[in-house]
Amino acid sequence: MHRMEPLHATTSSAAGLPVVAFVGGGNMSSALIGGLIKAGADSARILVVEPFAEQRVRLGQRFAGLELLAAPGASLRTAQVVVWAVKPQQFAQAAADSRAYLGDALHVSIMAGVRCGAIARQTGASRMVRTMPNTPALIGRGITGLFASVQASAADLQSARLSVQATLAQDYFLLRVADASRKLLDDTVLAYEKSLQVTRNRYVEGVAARGDVVAAETQLKAAQAQAVNVGVQRAQLEHAIAVLTGRAPAEFSIALAAFNPVLPQIPAGVPSALLERRPDIASAERTAAAANARIGVAQAAFYPDLTLTGSAGFQSSTLVQWLSLPSRFWALGPVLAQTLFDGGLRRAQTEQAMAAYDQSVANYRQTALAAFQDVEDNLAALRILEQQAQLQDEAVRAARDSVAIATNQYLAGTVSYLDVVNVQTIALTNERAALAILGSRLTASVLLVKALGGGWNADALNDLAASASPPTGTMPVTQ
Repeated sequence: MHRMEPLHATTSSAAGLPVVAFVGGGNMSSALIGGLIKAGADSARILVVEPFAEQRVRLGQRFAGLELLAAPGASLRTAQVVVWAVKPQQFAQAAADSRAYLGDALHVSIMAGVRCGAIARQTGASRMVRTMPNTPALIGRGITGLFASVQASAADLQSARLSVQATLAQDYFLLRVADASRKLLDDTVLAYEKSLQVTRNRYVEGVAARGDVVAAETQLKAAQAQAVNVGVQRAQLEHAIAVLTGRAPAEFSIALAAFNPVLPQIPAGVPSALLERRPDIASAERTAAAANARIGVAQAAFYPDLTLTGSAGFQSSTLVQWLSLPSRFWALGPVLAQTLFDGGLRRAQTEQAMAAYDQSVANYRQTALAAFQDVEDNLAALRILEQQAQLQDEAVRAARDSVAIATNQYLAGTVSYLDVVNVQTIALTNERAALAILGSRLTASVLLVKALGGGWNADALNDLAASASPPTGTMPVTQ
């Protein structure tokens, strides 16, 4: 693919002489001149031959510095490119007839309404080459949008990674809570077995009723069933952790271990720097930036692209030295015609881009609000759960005291064993509730860390943008 330099950058032209000349064309020539100047061309290097005085006045008012002629003059011969406002079937004859006073300029025909296929059939061109000036309005905004989209995708990836990490942490903590529950139930089963043995001995001695033995056996079996159920929950959590770490559940296991978690301190408040630590917020912001850049691209579409069919002498499509070689015949028009007469398509595309931007900004705002809600929800949960945990610990201590008192009273023969069973059941329920609250506090802590973005911040996206630089120069795209 060959690099094609902009027209105003050609070094072979003498200073002050026209590079491009337009012969007629009216609004089409005006639009193309605007596109060239927008791309950086010097208006003083553009010549226009326009027989209609009113049109010359309009062109002069719109583009300062143009050389305007009512009829072909000597300066027209120095032009490198001549743009004709003639129909396709008249183009070759017009260029041939004008060769005497136009020299070996590159000839271009503006052909409104002609499709690329028709041009190719007439000229024998084997391919189409579209060249677009590398202006901030078109290439620059497009590349800016692409980089913003890349950054949004990178933030989405980090958001997904953070979600997996948070899920993994929650599963691990819940597994350790299940271990603590299993230890509690195992200790409870041992205590109930001792109570059952004491009750049986008392029954043999004739100081306890048969109903006390049955009650003790029932209580023991119920505790054993609860312990088995905790084992099922633990196995499921272990399998989930295996999957999250990319391991087969059958080949993965986590040994039982003592669990004494240290809960993080609850922050008094969260600064607005949260916006830079949440990958989902960064993704929404970058998506909005990409949508904003697409508005510029859509607006730049009002300036015509130059679509050329290569047919040097109607024999070849070589584009190596298209500005310097003589006797080149080119055809320009379909894209220009679409730009000028598109039935409102480009305006609709611009409005669509603006609507998409408004939607992305609204999504950005909603994502930020949802992020603050996540933080506030988990901060509130941690504060409330801390209070609940303190009260639950007091309930556990009171229940244990009740068990000790009821057991002594039973051994003294002042209460029945059913009273002991009741207080033991209450004590076990309170201790399991305390573990459940611990699990909730750990989960809320993980979710708070996730809501704060974990250890990630938006600098990672800036580093990503700095690692690549947009291309420069004119970029032809072969079709």
